[in-house]
Amino acid sequence: MYRLEILLFLHIVGVVIFFGNIITAAFWKVRADINGTPSFIHQTVKNVMLADIIFTLPGLVLIIVSGILMAIQAGYSLSGFNWLTISLILFVLTGIIWLALLLPLQRKMIHYSFQSIDTGVISKEYKKASRKWANFGIIATLLPIVILYFMISKGI
Repeated sequence: MYRLEILLFLHIVGVVIFFGNIITAAFWKVRADINGTPSFIHQTVKNVMLADIIFTLPGLVLIIVSGILMAIQAGYSLSGFNWLTISLILFVLTGIIWLALLLPLQRKMIHYSFQSIDTGVISKEYKKASRKWANFGIIATLLPIVILYFMISKGI
């Protein structure tokens, strides 16, 4: 078995990478939208997608693998309604939002921002996709914050 300290360290590294990327990506995306330059927005939304592959995905893998191993090693129960099962449900919900909504919206934003480069004006389609991305992104960011609270407090 792995030492719990090593697993906890890997879990925290995964959380830091995950949170760092989702918050940083939102920051740069908002700044690009405020700037309003189609080519800058296009480059930014492409980089947000790239950062998801380079940072968010490995962070998620670290969180999941180390979390499962820690739960097994520590003997936590996955039955019943407790902080761990609620956290897992919220984590799955976050993943569904990311895979089913945010990633397709990011692809649309990349497509629409590229089309807007020729006209020099960001399209209504981009703005609509961007608003949806922001709204669902807020939810997908708040859910892991709730999970973080449960993980620290082991509440409920």
